[in-house]
Amino acid sequence: MRVDEFDFHLPNERIALRPAVPRDASRMLVVGKEGKGELADASFNQLDQFLRPGDALVFNDTKVIPAQLEGYRLRIIDGIEHRAKASITLHMKVDERTWLGFAKGSKKLSAGDRLYFEPAESSFSPLKGSIISKGEGGEVKIEFDRAGAELDAAFAMVGHIPLPPYISAQRPEDARDHEDYQTIYADKKGAVAAPTAGLHFTPAIMARLRARDISSHYVTLHVGAGTFLPVKVDDTKDHKMHFERGYVSNDTAEALNKVRANGGRIVSVGTTSLRLLESAVGDDNQINGWEGATDIFITPGYSFKAIDALLTNFHLPRSTLFMLVSAFAGSKTMRKAYEHAIQQKYRFYSYGDTSLLFPGKP
Repeated sequence: MRVDEFDFHLPNERIALRPAVPRDASRMLVVGKEGKGELADASFNQLDQFLRPGDALVFNDTKVIPAQLEGYRLRIIDGIEHRAKASITLHMKVDERTWLGFAKGSKKLSAGDRLYFEPAESSFSPLKGSIISKGEGGEVKIEFDRAGAELDAAFAMVGHIPLPPYISAQRPEDARDHEDYQTIYADKKGAVAAPTAGLHFTPAIMARLRARDISSHYVTLHVGAGTFLPVKVDDTKDHKMHFERGYVSNDTAEALNKVRANGGRIVSVGTTSLRLLESAVGDDNQINGWEGATDIFITPGYSFKAIDALLTNFHLPRSTLFMLVSAFAGSKTMRKAYEHAIQQKYRFYSYGDTSLLFPGKP
């Protein structure tokens, strides 16, 4: 499919630079309820009214780490030090001391280069790394001078919350983002981008869902910086997705299969949970315990097996995520829904409002 089929104009003022306060005060557009292509304006704190007892919500419990590293590259030529600015956004852990990342100005970097990232407090030693190799699209493989918990602590000292480029281009990261850009149930460290559909949930909403016998289940997909990369090709078949690591426990898979068997619906909280569940489902429509790296790319024509509804924020034009929601709810329906959202002044992207999607025609 041509990528320009997923293009639309979004006024800059529709991009949310801060989340709603409180979190559950955001708006929610209900799309295609029961597959009829309807649009209904609602508030997120009405979510339980659009679900049924016996339904199940699936959350991504990944935790965002300070994966934006700002430092310098050092080369020594003929005994003289040569420094150049280095800006790295980590996106996937390889092992206890090695990560893949995207480098700004990667053409200035070469395998063997040494990287230094200085902490704000001079009493701590800088984090050092070496570029092992370079890949396509500015990707680099970095081995750090420490590992495991020690490396995590170093990231906390020198790293920054990797705000999406459509936010960071308009304001710098600040202390509020360390709380705002994390779900209340974040648990397993490893993401460099938040699973943003989950940012709307509060303890009060979770309690209300439990009271209606709507169960909560957790999977883990460590969201990578590749989620922000633009689609630069003209045809979707030429786009390459980056891998992201995920995990679905056997107990969670069994519980979700029971939900379906008892007539309940599986509601994915976010596209990250959806992509992981669709990677874990078999041809028999049964969800399996699963662990690994997925690069699943969902476009219209895809046959969904694992989920029955999707809660997700509003996405960028020409993005893989807008392609995904178009595949789930229908391209015509989603174009109509986004036109409505823009006209009604919904807030877009990571800190914006949300939508509850039911399946629709392609």
